[in-house]
Amino acid sequence: MEINKYQEEAVKTAFFTGDGVVYCTLGLTGEAGEVADHVKKMFRDDGGEMTIEKKVAIVKELGDVLWYIANLANSIGVDMETVANVNIDKLQSRMKRGTQRGSGDNR
Repeated sequence: MEINKYQEEAVKTAFFTGDGVVYCTLGLTGEAGEVADHVKKMFRDDGGEMTIEKKVAIVKELGDVLWYIANLANSIGVDMETVANVNIDKLQSRMKRGTQRGSGDNR
């Protein structure tokens, strides 16, 4: 599926009212936490093994993360292709300059 098509479809399923930026940001952090929780339990319960069940659970949560990203982008008036392109440009610039490691947004 094309990323902008995904965004179009995801936006159709949004039912929140009020400030989409706040709602989607809070939802995004919650869903990212659920991804982390599944990974934590993979180590706690499965000795660090990625079982089929854990993989399915993580994929479902990643879908929820993607939904919030798509709706947050929509709330600020940007399409997902732009988000993806800006990110790739940033990463390629860091690679060219040898600044992939380290911290800070502007490296």
